[in-house]
Amino acid sequence: MRNTWLVLTIMAMGAVVASAQPISKSSYETMVATAEQLVANQDYYNALDWYEKAYDEQEEASIIPIIANLNYKLRDYVKAERWLDRLLRRDKNKEYIQERFLYGRVLKMNEKYDDAIVALQDFISLTSDARLKELAQNEITGAEMAQVMPSNPQGVKLENAGRNVNSPTSEYSPVLTPDGSTMYFAALADTKEVTVIDGKNENYHAHIYSAAKSDKGWEKPAELDESINRPGFHSVNSCLSPDGRRMYFNRIEMTGNIPTSSKIYMSEGGNGSWNSANEVQGVNGDYLALHPAVGELFGKEVLFFVSDMPGGHGGLDIYYATYKGDGVYADPINLGPKVNSVGDEYSPYYHDGTLYFSSDGHPGIGGFDIFYSVWDGSSWSEPKNMGKSYNTSVDDIYFRLDPEGYKGVLTSNREGGRSLKSKTCCDDIYTFEIARLFADLVVGVFDDSKKPILGATVSLVEMVNNAPGTPDGKTMDKGNRFDFGLELEKPYKVVATKEGYYPDSTTFNTVGLTASKTFEHRFFLKPKPVPPPEPELDTISVDQPIVLENILYDFDKDVIKPEAEPDLEVVRGLMEQYPDMRIELSSHTDYRGDDAYNQRLSQARAESARRWLVRNGIARDRIEAKGYGETVPQTVNERIASLNPFLKVGDVLTQKFIDALPTEEEREAANYVNRRTEFKIIAGPTTITIKRTSLRKKPETKTQKSRNSLPGTSARQDTVSVSKMSSLYGVKDLKGVPVMQFEKRVIDLGKVKRGEKREFDFEFTNRGDTPLVIAIVTACECTTTDYSKDAVAPGAKGKIHITFDSTEKEESETIDVDIMLDNETPGTGAPIRELVQYKFDLLEK
Repeated sequence: MRNTWLVLTIMAMGAVVASAQPISKSSYETMVATAEQLVANQDYYNALDWYEKAYDEQEEASIIPIIANLNYKLRDYVKAERWLDRLLRRDKNKEYIQERFLYGRVLKMNEKYDDAIVALQDFISLTSDARLKELAQNEITGAEMAQVMPSNPQGVKLENAGRNVNSPTSEYSPVLTPDGSTMYFAALADTKEVTVIDGKNENYHAHIYSAAKSDKGWEKPAELDESINRPGFHSVNSCLSPDGRRMYFNRIEMTGNIPTSSKIYMSEGGNGSWNSANEVQGVNGDYLALHPAVGELFGKEVLFFVSDMPGGHGGLDIYYATYKGDGVYADPINLGPKVNSVGDEYSPYYHDGTLYFSSDGHPGIGGFDIFYSVWDGSSWSEPKNMGKSYNTSVDDIYFRLDPEGYKGVLTSNREGGRSLKSKTCCDDIYTFEIARLFADLVVGVFDDSKKPILGATVSLVEMVNNAPGTPDGKTMDKGNRFDFGLELEKPYKVVATKEGYYPDSTTFNTVGLTASKTFEHRFFLKPKPVPPPEPELDTISVDQPIVLENILYDFDKDVIKPEAEPDLEVVRGLMEQYPDMRIELSSHTDYRGDDAYNQRLSQARAESARRWLVRNGIARDRIEAKGYGETVPQTVNERIASLNPFLKVGDVLTQKFIDALPTEEEREAANYVNRRTEFKIIAGPTTITIKRTSLRKKPETKTQKSRNSLPGTSARQDTVSVSKMSSLYGVKDLKGVPVMQFEKRVIDLGKVKRGEKREFDFEFTNRGDTPLVIAIVTACECTTTDYSKDAVAPGAKGKIHITFDSTEKEESETIDVDIMLDNETPGTGAPIRELVQYKFDLLEK
């Protein structure tokens, strides 16, 4: 089924008709023999006339498929449908398989989409030809698309270029000069409606013309001279360089209606005057080279063209050749299967990073539809159909724009044009104008209390193949409004950031706008929690006793309670950090009770603490356990005085001192201070450094009082813990709210070599009473996140998987991972936000 592009070439050459004289009283055999000879000479018009006369004479079924195919070649789709329907209704044994594909295609071109789908599905079930199956499936997709596609969503104004330009034969390959004042196009040199090819008429070739634009429209065209239109050749398919000083075009030789040679030529000049043309070096060969178009790829000038050279993906493919200089081009390169289909591609045209072309192999609403594909600097996007603003159910080709991109021309055989034979036989040139749409973006940045944020940065990012392009960032020190101009048919992401706030983003696109639009968005940024201060460190010297404030015992017991284990863990860590250190663990009681009893109890408690350390890997001989009973009363230091305002630094808490205190509460508090477990260095390092808060008193969690509890206090019940790295921090009422409790909010990856990838998880539990749903997780470009968007039930666990790529990193860093939930922070209307972090030490490879 590669006749479509051939018939386009035939019709583009002007619907040449050989007028043969009828033979009176011819027999059926004579008529068929005459028709066969005319087909051999590629004179399809007269061949069709003779076949139809023969059928009228004798209804011979064998010539029905020939008549149907000739009508299709000559683009009379109504008659082609009629003859194919007649053929297939008689084809009970389904011998005519390929004609069923043709039938489905002409039904589609006659806008009978449901019937076309049925016919094409029938063809697919019968054929074994993989290529035709693919074409048929694309035709089905196109028919389905045509039924739902809007008629003119872009508001394009399209009209016939007029009688000065268009004749009853075909005009095609129009191109506008850079200033839009002149149009070049191709048409038959002979202006008669019927050109007789009988050996006497030598002026039947197609030539290139120019027509000037006036206030009234296009003026009558003038034929270019022999520097372009060489006698004996069809000179067609012209295009101009961006500056209008070079014209590329085809010189084609034909046998009958079949092109046997087509080469690309170039002429220099401009302003209507052109020098002698020379054959372009590097792109021509033993194949057809058609439809040249100047473009740019990889920062270099290229020449796009169409060819049937071996190695293509369909019939005619689009190629490009890079300009090397001195009029020479590099070897042609096929644009690949994304652009080139199993069918034919036609009339490429490059404008501002976009390639426009026609194809009958991609899903379309007609025969040849106009498509476009965008170049992103390294590859072409999937071709998109230009829609019913430009395409019809028949053939639409030679799409061209003016430099501004709002006006242009195309060629079509749609109904309503001037036609020599059927309503769709011949191509006319059409002009169009696109409504000048605009789109812009207005962004406001506020905090979560709706107050304007000054000094914020808003970045507009064009998304290319779902990946972010180069951001256009603006920072406003005065004001919080940001304005951006937008391009049409683009997807965007906009990101708002401010130091000390969680970033936020949104996405939108300008695809398919039918009217100008201002996009508006307000960001309400949530402040990040203030990071905890750097830890304060204490230096401990030899023989300086340090109280382990969390080592508590039940009354009259020496068993280590769970609350004491964190302090003992600190001591164990210090013993491992300083392997030559020996310590004394001492226990003290208050003065109440028998002296000997208190001595035994304190000794037992000191030994209990030592046993815990020994069980956890510390050598026994490094720990001296000693009970002092009530013999060493505590001397008040700044820490004790700050917790007990009735005491002052230097007070010694003897029995006499305590008994003299005025209240029972103060006396009990002083006895509490005396009851203590301490450690001190007795050998090894002379000083060590420890975080000041490591051994400080932790909140008690048991409700029962013990002899170690302060008077009047009671332990708190366990509650949900909310991190400062959560937007829920400080919220008092957490009813109806999910709470993310992470196993670790900060993960240390340790040493990472540049270029190395690490994968790890932030694991969490929903400690709230409402299902938790993650809306989005964002981090730097070095971080890829993966997470479930399914709800996490209360009490259930979840995780956020992180893949870190260090390739682009230059130094060690702490990376923020921002998490936004679908759930709202109470009282704000803003999404709940959580912050986790990971850090690494970067090593060179």
